[in-house]
Amino acid sequence: MTTAQGTSASARPPVLVGMLGLGVVGSGVAQTLNEQRERLAEQAGCPVVLHRVVVRDLSKPRTPAVAHGQLTDDTAAVLDDPAIAVVIELMGGEEPALSYIKRALGAGKHVITANKEVMAKHGPELAALAAERGLALHYEASVGGGIPLIAPFRQSLLANRISALHAIINGTTNYMLTRMAKEGVEFSPVLAEAQRLGYAEPDPSYDVEGTDAAFKLAILAGLAFHTRVAPEQVYREGITKLSARDFRYARELGYAIKLLAIAKRANGAVEVRVHPAFIAEDRLLGQVDGVFNAVEVDGDLTGRIMFYGRGAGSLPTTSAVVADLIEVAQALGHGGRPRPAVAGDAGLPIQPMDEVVTRYYARMTLRDQPGVLAQIAQALGDLQISIASVIQKESDSAAQVAEIVLMTHLAREDSMQAALARVRLLPGVVDIGAVIRVED
Repeated sequence: MTTAQGTSASARPPVLVGMLGLGVVGSGVAQTLNEQRERLAEQAGCPVVLHRVVVRDLSKPRTPAVAHGQLTDDTAAVLDDPAIAVVIELMGGEEPALSYIKRALGAGKHVITANKEVMAKHGPELAALAAERGLALHYEASVGGGIPLIAPFRQSLLANRISALHAIINGTTNYMLTRMAKEGVEFSPVLAEAQRLGYAEPDPSYDVEGTDAAFKLAILAGLAFHTRVAPEQVYREGITKLSARDFRYARELGYAIKLLAIAKRANGAVEVRVHPAFIAEDRLLGQVDGVFNAVEVDGDLTGRIMFYGRGAGSLPTTSAVVADLIEVAQALGHGGRPRPAVAGDAGLPIQPMDEVVTRYYARMTLRDQPGVLAQIAQALGDLQISIASVIQKESDSAAQVAEIVLMTHLAREDSMQAALARVRLLPGVVDIGAVIRVED
């Protein structure tokens, strides 16, 4: 076997790899490295050898693709071994993963991680540490699983001034919303089904409250706008208040409902928000269903482009991790240095959510009596919110109530929230069932 330069890849010194964690993704990575050594050596231009894997419990049964001699419960066997050039962190969670990544970089090792929480909270700090030492810090698998996202932002899209990105980056919630839309299933039973199928965790709050998507958006927005975005700066609203009827009404109006992660340039700042949103059903992003993810990017040179695919799972995430490893090994195998981490910060401010301008859908239950709509219009008008349409959807003559769907023109978030607070106090308003932003 020879490379394009005619030198045998197997004749080059091997790149030794240490891995932290052997869960679902770690097992996929270990199996790929052990079972596809020849193919990976050809792609990397040198042997890539999984040398040690740190696990918590050595007695736990493991995939046969990992030799027992490769396993250890001592992190020092990876972090302090001078022969190991690359550390792959697949533990998840903030600690001790963060400390181990810092320790690996401090020891002069290149790092590959799939840890979205660590990269969202500490990415710029880690990138600066890696850059100081001329080391690679790759994290393609932290967002979007096997969908190439990080590398395009760090390379292919650098010539663009990106104005906006809209993303569906949590497969669990997208599966649930698809079931609610297609089959009219309510939130609680569809969550139970997602848990039974293994899409949702026993504690689903990380997904359904938008935390997972907020971490991922912080990473993507930081790359897209070359500025630091902390997870706590991302406005976050989950899907727990949605009802099957909202999906029915959305469809009648020509929209789909998705949990969107949105980042935009706005008045010299960046707005970053995760929440359910109406999006036109004929827009490509509105047609992304099931466990699939998609990221739509608006660049001044590229126009609108979209990345699409499976955003989670062992094999897609393994693909991203091993691709990062091959890139590092290619440079090391040829005596060079991998592309170092870039720690840039344009210092753009994050726009407060109160200043965001968008349109709104509101579903309300009203008493079936004269003058209620006029009172609602007055409450909204007092705060400069114009109603685009009002449609009566259902009525209950016995209870003497009616359900309406109201759509607004563009309005500021703080004005809309203040108006809704007034509307709730009106005697003719029984309930405001759902308020969903419209992303045109």
